[in-house]
Amino acid sequence: MALSTADVRHIATLARIDLADDEVERLREQLSGILAHFETLAAIDTTGVAPTAQTFDLTNVEREDVSRDPASREDVLRNAPRQDGPYFRVRAVLD
Repeated sequence: MALSTADVRHIATLARIDLADDEVERLREQLSGILAHFETLAAIDTTGVAPTAQTFDLTNVEREDVSRDPASREDVLRNAPRQDGPYFRVRAVLD
């Protein structure tokens, strides 16, 4: 599917992107090429293929869920970029 210059300008308007004339032509060619790849993929018969099918087996690698003692307050605060006594100091988010 080849996009027109008007299509690219419309897409740029929707994305709130200001494009120069040379950029419009370059992007028209690139986007048309991307759409051509999708047309090729859409032509492949995927009847009977599960939507979550993979070409290789997937396995989760998980560690044992073992409880352990929490880190001490001093150790945690040692990693804080700023602190105020026993607390993390952060910039105000709300006025």
